[in-house]
Amino acid sequence: MIVNYKNKEKTLHCIESIKQADLAGLDYEMIMVDNNSADGMVEELKIRYPEVRSLQSEHNRGMGGGNNLAARGATGEFLLILNNDTLVKNDSIKKLINFYKGRHNAGLLGPKLLYPDGRLQYTCLRFPGILTPLYRRTFLGQFAKRHLERFLYTDYNHQAAKEVDWVQGSAMLIKRSLFEELAGFDERFFMYFEDIDLCRRIWQTGLKVFYYPEAIMIHDHTRASANDSWYLAPFINRLSQIHLASWIKYFIKWKFKTNL
Repeated sequence: MIVNYKNKEKTLHCIESIKQADLAGLDYEMIMVDNNSADGMVEELKIRYPEVRSLQSEHNRGMGGGNNLAARGATGEFLLILNNDTLVKNDSIKKLINFYKGRHNAGLLGPKLLYPDGRLQYTCLRFPGILTPLYRRTFLGQFAKRHLERFLYTDYNHQAAKEVDWVQGSAMLIKRSLFEELAGFDERFFMYFEDIDLCRRIWQTGLKVFYYPEAIMIHDHTRASANDSWYLAPFINRLSQIHLASWIKYFIKWKFKTNL
């Protein structure tokens, strides 16, 4: 499942990477939701990749809402949730599915994500403290290095499968039945924190969240919400405003508890 919002080229590259991947033996479908981009995405998809199911949203539902719409149209046993700025490598999807099937207690699974230049992205994380986003986005982070290192699991070598608090929503595998049982992403989070919230609810069911580094994907990630100076961003950067709103909503929802 891929959500597009005014980023047609990355979405097309993501779809092409899936088509080039080793999916032998898998019965699969691809679903793309366009969040009312008005960029001709749906029309171009029908021409270039007619096998991909495209769903046109009448408004921008955000990441969680867009993926929920895609999930309602899905028929497979598993849902692979991909940001459109990811590229699937080789047999990474098959590895994720095989690992999931081999763990009776698996609830959600995330692959290792690399930057295009091969550097590791820290995409398995511990649940944030109330001040974690502030430390990550302001000069205060230099006084909270141990806190941030713990948050990012820098004490883990990212080489072996590991139970983790949560994985970044850029790439997630979950059973469709579990996703439906949990009513999908909580759409009060337009963007940001919807992945943390989902993982937290999965842990509450008694199932676990795993990071599986043998499955590798590329993530051409840019923190668009952190492009401006920290003291200006809440006033001039729309994504920073959304991030701040989700931060507040998340901690209110979880009654300011930082652990399960």
